[in-house]
Amino acid sequence: MESFIDIAKLAKKASVKAQGLSGIIKDKGLIAVADALDKNKNKIFEANKKDLEFAKELVENGELTKSTYNRLKLDENKMRDMIQGIRDISKLDDPVNKVLLKRELDDGLILQKVSCPIGVLGIIFEARPDVISQISALAIKSSNAVILKGGKESKNTNKTILDIINEALSHINEFPQGMLNQVYTRDDVGEMLKADKYIDLIIPRGGNSLVKFIKENTKIPVLGHADGICHIFVDESADFDLAKRVVIDSKTQYPSACNTVETLLIHKDFANAKELIKSIEDMGVEIIFTPETWHKEYSDLKLAVKYVDDVNAAIEHINEYGSGHTESILTENKENAEQFMNLVDSAGVYHNVSTRFADGFRYGFGAEVGISTNKTHARGPVGIDGLVIYKYKLVGNGQIVNDYATGIKHFKHKDISI
Repeated sequence: MESFIDIAKLAKKASVKAQGLSGIIKDKGLIAVADALDKNKNKIFEANKKDLEFAKELVENGELTKSTYNRLKLDENKMRDMIQGIRDISKLDDPVNKVLLKRELDDGLILQKVSCPIGVLGIIFEARPDVISQISALAIKSSNAVILKGGKESKNTNKTILDIINEALSHINEFPQGMLNQVYTRDDVGEMLKADKYIDLIIPRGGNSLVKFIKENTKIPVLGHADGICHIFVDESADFDLAKRVVIDSKTQYPSACNTVETLLIHKDFANAKELIKSIEDMGVEIIFTPETWHKEYSDLKLAVKYVDDVNAAIEHINEYGSGHTESILTENKENAEQFMNLVDSAGVYHNVSTRFADGFRYGFGAEVGISTNKTHARGPVGIDGLVIYKYKLVGNGQIVNDYATGIKHFKHKDISI
């Protein structure tokens, strides 16, 4: 059995070769992967069934939360979205080797800023077996290599999916061996976090404790979010029917998702406040009014509620207690909406829509590797564009800095149309 370092070395070599893959070849690979997953759906469902049986015991023993168990289940709808997401990614523009800036520094001295892959991505995630296909597809399109580590509760599903993906790619000669990898043990996580020589970015997808542990135990840059404490502010002028529809969707459509609303802020003068709360309770949601809940991510049918004086108080509360994920204002007052969206410090700020739209698939990214609350490189749902960085390419014909330092020559700094 290969050691983690052997896998990491192979991934590093593959990441270099992957940079030479053409857009045509990458899209050919993605279509082959989508077709293979569709053809082998029953095999994946059988593997998922084994994982669900194992995970059910973990829930009963208190080793796994109910929300994590819910994320583990693959059904026809999830499978359809998973496969369609791969096909959608194949239709996106190739994000690699795009000229982002072209500048003539001087005669015959041309600078270009060009997009390029990050390199090797280390992905650590809990449950969510569809993560395997999403990230594999995004890695293929962005010419990155990946090392994936899922939870023990989804081992059979994860292995089956990646085996199908790699088998499909093995029939396309241009794809380098070791581009898509998977490891399985807790020890592998420790090795991954130490492998800064080979891994360029760690992306965790899981609960607060997982993300916190990763950030505290690696020198490798980490992209992700620890909490999904999302808010909705119902302003005084909000339309009641709109508010009812949006809040219920944000809380109940998929309660265990990270973009589910956890705190509802209501303007003290909103006329239909009691009616709104009752309509939410009628959907089986427990309403909680205590301040101790304002830092809480439930991932369940529970909702913290607080009355506030105005939009400024709502903004202040969100910036104090939120996790920088996704917030929405429900209002007919355009000035309040603009103020909220400008001053709330979160990756996603919405007006009159559900927080559940914070998703790479729904944004048209095809899929996402996760949602980032970082303020560098990538923020919000991280799709294709978040998996490339850039390099500067400078081409000349013997120019030297001393000529410019001594005034013999002078820079033009003239931008050239791309």
